[in-house]
Amino acid sequence: MERLFFSLGALMAGLAVIAGAYGAHGGETALGLDQARLISKAARYQMYHGLALLALAWACSQWPEQIRLFQVAGALFLFGILCFSGSLYLMAFTGAKLGYVTPLGGLAFITAWLVMVIASWR
Repeated sequence: MERLFFSLGALMAGLAVIAGAYGAHGGETALGLDQARLISKAARYQMYHGLALLALAWACSQWPEQIRLFQVAGALFLFGILCFSGSLYLMAFTGAKLGYVTPLGGLAFITAWLVMVIASWR
């Protein structure tokens, strides 16, 4: 499980750097200021939660008896990245109105952090 969370965290963080660079250097010209801001926000939250997956990999090795809760947290982080950052990327690139999906991703992030707190204190 540690290897999976670590590799997914590294992948998400790396992709966030690519998206952030595009938003900062090309998105404003190609898409417009509002779209570049959406990309920047999506990349920022993707990076935060990619790093959270790296921390989760470490936590799995520290508290292996809590692996089930850490699996739940990991799934919630990935779901949150998909919903929160994914919806912002789609809105930036396609103009689709997916604003109702973005808060669902935020809720998944919050829940994942709470699950990690619970797991670390059990």
